[in-house]
Amino acid sequence: MEFGFGMQLNFPVVKIEWDGELELPRRHEVHQHITTEKFYVEACDDGVDDVLIIDRVSTEVTLSVKKDIPPSAVTRPIFGILGTIHLVAGNYLIVITKKIKIGEFFNHVIWKATDFDILSYKKTMLHLTDIQLQDNKTFLAMINHVLSVDGFYFSTTYDLTHTLQRLSNTSPEFQEMSLLERADQRFVWNCHLLRELSAQPEVHRFALPVLHGFITMHSCSINGKYFDWILISRRSCFRAGVRYYVRGIDSEGHAANFVETEQIVHYNGSKASFTRGSIPVFWSQRPNLKYKPRPQINKVANHMDGFQRHFDSQLIIYGKQVIINLVNQKGSEKPLEQAFATMVSSLGNGMIRYIAFDFHKECKNMRWDRLSILLDRVAEMQDELSYFLVDSTGKVVTNQEGVFRSNCMDCLDRTNVIQSLLARRSLQAQLQRLGVLHVGQKLEEQDEFEKIYKNAWADNANACAKQYAGTGALKTDFTRTGKRTQLGLVKDGWNSLIRYYKNNFSDGFRQDAIDLFLGNYSVDELESHSPLSVPRDLKFLALPIIMVVAFSMCIICLLMAGGQCDHTDRVHKVHSSGTAAKSNSPGLLLTFVSCRAEKCPQHWLHVIQIGYQARPELENCWPKAQARGDTWTETLAYVLFWGVASVGTFFIILYNGKDFVDAPRLVQKEKID
Repeated sequence: MEFGFGMQLNFPVVKIEWDGELELPRRHEVHQHITTEKFYVEACDDGVDDVLIIDRVSTEVTLSVKKDIPPSAVTRPIFGILGTIHLVAGNYLIVITKKIKIGEFFNHVIWKATDFDILSYKKTMLHLTDIQLQDNKTFLAMINHVLSVDGFYFSTTYDLTHTLQRLSNTSPEFQEMSLLERADQRFVWNCHLLRELSAQPEVHRFALPVLHGFITMHSCSINGKYFDWILISRRSCFRAGVRYYVRGIDSEGHAANFVETEQIVHYNGSKASFTRGSIPVFWSQRPNLKYKPRPQINKVANHMDGFQRHFDSQLIIYGKQVIINLVNQKGSEKPLEQAFATMVSSLGNGMIRYIAFDFHKECKNMRWDRLSILLDRVAEMQDELSYFLVDSTGKVVTNQEGVFRSNCMDCLDRTNVIQSLLARRSLQAQLQRLGVLHVGQKLEEQDEFEKIYKNAWADNANACAKQYAGTGALKTDFTRTGKRTQLGLVKDGWNSLIRYYKNNFSDGFRQDAIDLFLGNYSVDELESHSPLSVPRDLKFLALPIIMVVAFSMCIICLLMAGGQCDHTDRVHKVHSSGTAAKSNSPGLLLTFVSCRAEKCPQHWLHVIQIGYQARPELENCWPKAQARGDTWTETLAYVLFWGVASVGTFFIILYNGKDFVDAPRLVQKEKID
């Protein structure tokens, strides 16, 4: 398993002045018509008569006209085609059935897909064996799981996969391409699902590139000046996965948990963007039942090759790189910090600068104000990187020259905090240049906008964390309020427990689901042995059962400890106040008394009481029981035996922790070594 994370920041600004209102693009309405033989997808835009036909038998995709739709077809509205996927039972068509409007960006409507349908090409499953049926059911559950994770966005008229700066530097030919053709493949999460449609340019208008991440839009006002503020996070589908099972980089230089975040202000336009990605070396941190598995750096991999591939790509796309490494500079995280620093030094590229900041050490004891130390260190670099600015004529005034790349272990919690602080500083400069903020005004002093800003960044942090770690982000109380709180610590503790459970007992399934969805694993219904049918080792079931039985026997022996009293001496029923029969709510007390005599100093009394409005007079019902010394010794021996058995089994399980976690079964070797 590879492990690592990072973030990069861009600070461009776009300034655009519109002469009057632009006509809104027509909404992309789609109808699906279903027959037993074919799927028909009709684009209902004005003046368009095209119909996409998918043959459910031959799987052939063709383009026709509306008149070819049979009257007997069942019709329903949908909002786009996510794509097709091949499972054991054959092909399935995935369509978007529900959406919500996020907002409008430069007069383009942005949508979030909230519900999907998975439609089988086959009319029956009779051709499948019982094992194949079960495998197909599991694969469908995996696809449904990926689709259930919040954060799929699309637009029918705007390319969400590119930043404004990248779009501004494109050719007229690029602008004429379909959204699918010109999309940045790093951020098209349904790229694999659209492979059949992408092979036929004439049907590209039906192919809808979908982004996975987070988008929020807000209309804001400062000093009576209104502007739109947008936050877009694009999660890369290259080396995608879950916490602990996908870390570091692959041989192509793709980093795990790579997210590009673009911050846009539209007061005649302003933009800043950021990216995060794993520490770009080969390392792993597989779950093993321990709360924090020790990360391991691969000792035989060619780290420099993958590292250079990663940064060659980053320099081409984003320009200069300012690396902010937030991992601990001691303990298990120290080797990763040293490896990163060594790789940067060995690469010797003047366009890459490296800053190490031990987040936990600097901010211990709730001293989060010390983050200003880091901001002061990078302030001059941030000013040098500048931002992207276009005037009202469309002329580029300034370009952003580079990005910040910050990383922590998960590239979630610490990274998100630093991301929001750097973004605020960029936004401060942009709003001042655009004339929204007066000279000397601080963004932090604008209470209404500050609340919007903090909550949006906290929501962004939660979205990225849920998609990668399975829970909301930690430390979001600081992002929302600007300070650490006791309630925030409690919430972090709860989220940490949920992460522990998911990372150890459900992330294998989640990783398999992502690999299946993205095409990293292809289903072959003809293969003789499905990866899903590989049996678990016997100890996976035997040892936990032994531990539970041993622990239960230990508890039973403890309850019996102290000698054996007569049954009549150990169980008594007592009514409170002697008049329980006349009471509307009679009190009932069951008292188990075991008096350890002779071998038991001070004749200890052990009482277990179960009662309801009971006020018994115990002095009349306690037994005068005597325990036999030999019985106590025998019982103690049983307690010790079963106690040692349960503890010993527990440590055997912990020692072999990797065998007891939910590990991926479809994942490629490179993802876990």
